[in-house]
Amino acid sequence: ESLLEFPCDFDIKVMGESNEKFAESIIKIIKKHDVNFDSSKIEMKGSSTGKYISLTCNVYVTSQNQLDKMYIDLSKSPMTNFVL
Repeated sequence: ESLLEFPCDFDIKVMGESNEKFAESIIKIIKKHDVNFDSSKIEMKGSSTGKYISLTCNVYVTSQNQLDKMYIDLSKSPMTNFVL
């Protein structure tokens, strides 16, 4: 049983190495699961050394299954180091 009540907005944090294609890649994966995802609401933060970047993406999820599949696809991306 989920602790979340669906549908809901949910923040997913995705971290990877700084790369000009990183955000584009993550947005593409999220839009596969949430076609109305608003990429303008992404919070982007670089590490102090500039080697890594984290994206906090607010997604609208309608079920635990949808959220699980999104996490799996984000985790499988070769550009992703961590998904929280």
